[in-house]
Amino acid sequence: MKQSSVVHCDPDILGGTPVFVGTRVPVQALIDYIEGGHSLETFLDDFPTVSRDIAVAALEQAKVHLLADARAA
Repeated sequence: MKQSSVVHCDPDILGGTPVFVGTRVPVQALIDYIEGGHSLETFLDDFPTVSRDIAVAALEQAKVHLLADARAA
């Protein structure tokens, strides 16, 4: 069974920018926070509409895709 995505793209929400499901928070914001050396806790404090479970699931999905791409190369 395929796990449903926690990321959603809709042209009517931020012009189709990938956002966390049920929010208007771009997934890129989480990536930017991590790249900037901020913790997941800081991100969650700054974006309270994103739950810890959703943020962790998005990171897990990214990990799965990165590992699959690496294996395919």
